[in-house]
Amino acid sequence: MTEGNGDHSRDDFTPQPRRPAVSWGVKIRKKLKPMAPFLGTFRPLVGQSCHQCTPESVGRQLLKNAPLLGFRNLLSVKETHTRYRGWLVRRVCCVLFICGRKVDSGPAGDRLLRICSTDRVKRVLTPQTVAEECGEDTRGILALAEASQSPSLIRLVGWLLLRIFSLMFCSVQVNLRQMVALHRATQQNIPLVYVYIRQGAVDQALISLTLLCQNLKVPYSVYPARVHNRLMRVILQQLGVIFLPDHAATEQEAETHSVYSPVMTSLVGELLMSGESLSVGVCEESGYGGQWLARIRQAVAEGLVPDVNVVPVGISYDCRPSCQSTRPGPGVLSVLRFVLSLLSADERGGVRIHFAQAFSLKEMCDSGKWRVDGRCPLQDLLLPTVLHNRKHTTFGQRDVSWLLPPSFLPELSHSERQLSAALTLHLMHSVTSSMAVMSTSVMSCLLLHKHRRGVRMSVLCRDFCWLLEELLIRRYDAGFGGTLLSVVYHALSVLRPHLLIATVPALGELVVIARPDPHTLLTLGRYGQLLTHVFIAEAVGACAVSALLCEVAGCGGREMEFDVALGQEELTEKSLQLTHLLPAGYIPPCQTANSFALDAVDSMVRCGILVMEEVQRDTPLCDFWKKQGVFSFTSSDDPEHCSDSECEEQDTRSYKLGQPSQCPELLFFLCSLLSVQLRALCWAIESMDLLPFPLTESSSIKLVRAALRTLTDCGVCHRVSKGRHIFIFFCCLVVWSDAL
Repeated sequence: MTEGNGDHSRDDFTPQPRRPAVSWGVKIRKKLKPMAPFLGTFRPLVGQSCHQCTPESVGRQLLKNAPLLGFRNLLSVKETHTRYRGWLVRRVCCVLFICGRKVDSGPAGDRLLRICSTDRVKRVLTPQTVAEECGEDTRGILALAEASQSPSLIRLVGWLLLRIFSLMFCSVQVNLRQMVALHRATQQNIPLVYVYIRQGAVDQALISLTLLCQNLKVPYSVYPARVHNRLMRVILQQLGVIFLPDHAATEQEAETHSVYSPVMTSLVGELLMSGESLSVGVCEESGYGGQWLARIRQAVAEGLVPDVNVVPVGISYDCRPSCQSTRPGPGVLSVLRFVLSLLSADERGGVRIHFAQAFSLKEMCDSGKWRVDGRCPLQDLLLPTVLHNRKHTTFGQRDVSWLLPPSFLPELSHSERQLSAALTLHLMHSVTSSMAVMSTSVMSCLLLHKHRRGVRMSVLCRDFCWLLEELLIRRYDAGFGGTLLSVVYHALSVLRPHLLIATVPALGELVVIARPDPHTLLTLGRYGQLLTHVFIAEAVGACAVSALLCEVAGCGGREMEFDVALGQEELTEKSLQLTHLLPAGYIPPCQTANSFALDAVDSMVRCGILVMEEVQRDTPLCDFWKKQGVFSFTSSDDPEHCSDSECEEQDTRSYKLGQPSQCPELLFFLCSLLSVQLRALCWAIESMDLLPFPLTESSSIKLVRAALRTLTDCGVCHRVSKGRHIFIFFCCLVVWSDAL
C-alpha cells in the first residue's frame, strides 16, 4: 500500500542548518540541478503488525483506515495550535500550547501497600531476608515503587523539552496518520506499552513529549540509570520515571537483588491494573530491557489485566546527539554538563518518530507461531561445518536464552523464559522495521560500502536516487523529503566533520571521500546500520554467492571466476550458516532460519545477480500429469522436519550470474553490508592464537572445565555422576575420525 503525501506542509522538507554556507556548499548548489520533490506524492505504509502472529490485530486496520494527514514538526509551535490569537499569543504560544495539553494521571494512593501485600513480595520481605540484604537497600527498592505523575510538573518539563530540543535538532517529525491510529487504540480501554530500541539518553524524552503534544497519556518510563541526588530523584519520580536503586550500578546488578525483581514485577502489575501506560527500551546489543517485557507478559498470563496493546516505536536520527556518555551521571552538575554537551554539538540533524500499529500481546503469545522449544546452542549448529561433516548438518533455530539471563526473573520456568526471549526478539525486529531511513544513513552507506575510495558528486547523487528507490520498493519509509539538491546538501552538511570534500580541476566537479580514521568509520557504520536491516536477505545471499565463488577459485588455484554454475543446495547451506551468526533483531522468531536462507537465495534472483540455469529434462516441468506423486501431500510441511525421501523429491536447481561483467559491483556492495560482523568474527578467531601461554595451573583448570562444558553441550561427551565422582564418556570419536 502507498500513502498519499501531497498535503505535506513545509515541515516535511529537510530544513537547512542555521549557519552561513561555506564554499563547498555553494559549489554543490551550482553543480546540482533542481528536481521536483520525489517524495511528495507516495510513501509506503509502514508500521503494520505481523500478519502471522497477530492476524486479528491486522484485521482491525487501525493504521490503514486512518486519514492521510501528512507530517508535523513538534518543534514548530504557532498560534494556530492554540485557542487564542493576537500578537501577544505569538510570543507565548509555546506556553499556551503546553498548558492546553490534557494530562491524565491517576493518584498513586496506597500503591506501595498493595505491592507489599502481594504474595511474591511477602515471600521475600521476611525479617531474616531484610536483615541479610541490608535494610537500607530494601527501603531504597521499595521507594522506587512510589513513582507517580504530577500534571503541572509534566507540563513544565514538556515546555523545557520543547526549548531544549529546538536547540538540539532541526525538526522532530511525526506521522499524523499514525497518531490517529494511536488515538483509536486508546479507545479500547486497554493499557498501552511503548517499546523502543535504546539509542541515547533522549529517546524516552522524545516519546513522552510526542504523546503529550498529541493529548495522549504520558507513560511511566523505565530509565536504567542511578540517580543519587535527592532533588533529581523526587523530580523524576513525579514524572513517572522508574530508575535503578542506589546500590546497583547496572541492570544486571539490580536484578540479582532478591527484593528488586519481585517488587518491580508487582509494580508493573499494579500500573497495568490501574490503566497506566508503560514505556520500555530494549538494548539491541545485550537484550537488556527484555525482563520488563517478561514482567508485562507475566501480568497478562496471571490475569491481572485481560490484555495489553504493544506499540513499537521507531526513532530515527539524522545525527545522534554527540556527548561523552549516552546518559547523564548521578549528580546535578553532571546532568548540567550532559545537557551542555548536547547543546554544544556543531551538527544539527532532524528526528523522525514512527508509532507502529498497536497489536494484542495476548494474541501474539497465544498464536503459537513461535518455535521456542527445541532450539539448539550455536555450537550444535556450527560444529558440523567446522568439522566439514555435511552428513550431520543440523537444521534448527539458534537458542536465544541469553536475551533473558538466568539471574533475571529466576521464578520463571524454562518455557516461559524462552517465550519472553522470543517476544523480545520479535519486538526488536518490529521496532527496526518501523524506523525511517534518514538521508545521513543513505549517504553513509554509499560512502562506506560502495564508494570507499571517493566518488564524484554526480555519481553520488545518481546512486543516492537508486538506493532511495530500493528502500521504497522494500516498504521502508524515508525520513526526509524535498528536492535532490536540499536532501544531498543537508546530508553532507551533517556529515561534514567526517568527510573530505575537494574540487578536482581535471574532472570539473566535487569529489567526496570519507576520512580514513577509525572514528569516522565507526560513526558512518553506526549511521548506515539500518541499511543492513533493509538489505539483510540480499546481503546474506551475496555473502553465500561470494563464499562459493571463493571455494571454486581455491579449488582451481586461480582468481575468482564469475562464469560458473552454483547449486541451490550449496547456496542455501551457506546462507543458513551465516544466518545463525546474525545479531538479534534481524529475523523475527516466527520465521525459521531455513525459510530465511531460501528467501536469501531467491532475493539474489530478484535483484538480477543470479539467473536460474535451465536443465534439459525428459519431462517438461509444466507437464504435471507425467510426474509421479506431484499432487501427493506429505504429513509434515515443516522444512526442518522433512525426511530424506521428501527432500529427494525436490528438483535440484543451479544458478549462474546474470551479468558477469556488471554483477561484481552490486555483489561486493551487498557483501560489504555484513563486512563489520564478518570482520569481527575473523578477528575473534585469529585472536585465539594470542592467548598467553603457558598458563598457570588455576587458569588451566578453568580452561579445561570450560572446554568440557563446551564438549558436553556439543554432544561430544556426556557426564555421569556416581556418588561423589563425575565420569566423562566420549561418544563421538568415530565421527571425528571420519570427518578429519
